[in-house]
Amino acid sequence: MPNTTEHIETVEQSSGNMFADLNVDDANDMQAKAKLAFAILTCIEERGLTQMEAAQFLGTDQSYISKLKRGRELRRFTFDRLMSWLSKLDYNVTLTIEQKTKSQQNGHIQVAVS
Repeated sequence: MPNTTEHIETVEQSSGNMFADLNVDDANDMQAKAKLAFAILTCIEERGLTQMEAAQFLGTDQSYISKLKRGRELRRFTFDRLMSWLSKLDYNVTLTIEQKTKSQQNGHIQVAVS
């Protein structure tokens, strides 16, 4: 007789930040960097640039574009570098600074892409 044991999976609702869901240190910063990286990579793809062409255009080494594309070492990319690349790719980058709410333990960095 076949095994009829039921397999039950538990699914949890995401917080909206996969890094926080995985208990990654600096989850908010990592989420913000991932959004910036995604915008950069989307623009590179839309322009049909190779990694080498993108690197030359952005004034960097091809290995950095490769690391960005693979999501490797995202922590090593500074916000300054990512934002300057977006600017070179004809994006406006706007920073809004506001007081954290009383319910927040710490301030955070958040990126909204439009």
